Amino acid sequence: MPRAAANYAVFFRNVNLGRPGKPGKAQLEAAFAAAGGLHAQSFLATGNVVFAAPGEAAARRVLARACAALEAACGLAEPAFLRPLEHLARLAAAAPFEAVRADDVHEYGVTFLAAPPAALPALPLRSARGDLEVFRIAGAEAFGFTRLVDGRPGNVNGLLEKRLQMPATTRSWNTVRRLVERRG
Repeated sequence: MPRAAANYAVFFRNVNLGRPGKPGKAQLEAAFAAAGGLHAQSFLATGNVVFAAPGEAAARRVLARACAALEAACGLAEPAFLRPLEHLARLAAAAPFEAVRADDVHEYGVTFLAAPPAALPALPLRSARGDLEVFRIAGAEAFGFTRLVDGRPGNVNGLLEKRLQMPATTRSWNTVRRLVERRG
């Protein structure tokens, strides 16, 4: 008896749909559908895709095929981070930002890492400008927030990639919550 399909989300690094060298919404969805992802849909314009597959191994194969097709079609060679929607729902239910109280927060965000770090840095991580703080790393996700300094927010992704020496991509916490609510 076949297993029921589970829902997955993919977060591409450094993708704004439709920009030069980046896929459009239809191209992104078509690549995942052709790769075997069921019900593939783009979510917002920042390189997020949701699709169904009958398990994580199948979802990883879909992702690999879709990434290869996107690289061939438009040169997209950015890392992509796969997460089960069930996992994202657990993150949302854990309310990781609930205890963070700061009047000057610009945006809360979650950074998806390629793998759990081998060694965790001392937390919180703060930038020299004081425009960002990473207060928690759990598994392959980091949680932090940005502040506006001289009218510009900090770059959590850049700090974590440099410090952890691995690819990452950051999404607004509101994006993740909306994705979970929409798909839940």
